[in-house]
Amino acid sequence: MAAVSRPVTPPAPASVLDLAPVIPVVVLDDAADAVPLARALVAGGLPAIEITFRTAVAPEAVRTIAREVPGAVVGAGTVLTPAQVNTAVAAGARFLVSPGWTDRLLTALRASGLPFLPGVSTASEVMALLERGVTEMKFFPAEAAGGTRLLSALASPLPRARFCPTGGIGPATAASYLALPNVGCVGGSWMVPREVLRAGDWATVERLAREAAALRR
Repeated sequence: MAAVSRPVTPPAPASVLDLAPVIPVVVLDDAADAVPLARALVAGGLPAIEITFRTAVAPEAVRTIAREVPGAVVGAGTVLTPAQVNTAVAAGARFLVSPGWTDRLLTALRASGLPFLPGVSTASEVMALLERGVTEMKFFPAEAAGGTRLLSALASPLPRARFCPTGGIGPATAASYLALPNVGCVGGSWMVPREVLRAGDWATVERLAREAAALRR
């Protein structure tokens, strides 16, 4: 009997921080929007896409993007519990993002085998993760927590830590974050405004993604 050919899942990225200057942070209300949205973002030069687990359709959105958009590296965001880690992995997520972390959640993130970005907003939280061998983190909520001034201050005493700042960042401020030596990329939603998603205006999403992709240092 001939062997059955099965699709090969691409390996998870070694570092999500190096895929693109911006990770779109997406809140979807309709799973049917997932594939055209992902295709528009990838066409605009933003392959890493964070689908936040804030709505019931998020797992299905991750699943369909993983299955139907080969150029996308789809991840799950707002992951708060070990159960959500398991759901995201089962859906085909290729990275995980959390606004914060606990020891229990960190254990589940490690066990997933996927790259993950646990959230921090203070030097003590960064040090605690470094002690546990985690060097890549989400800095959240970036603007409210001190923005570029705090990240710049952390660079010298904590040089091993690299960040994806997210929260309140837009096209006018993203470049100032990307100029910092300890920032690999930023997260934001300005290229996926909900009114544009509701209108199904994928051409606008692609244009905004292209502008965001041009923010490379």
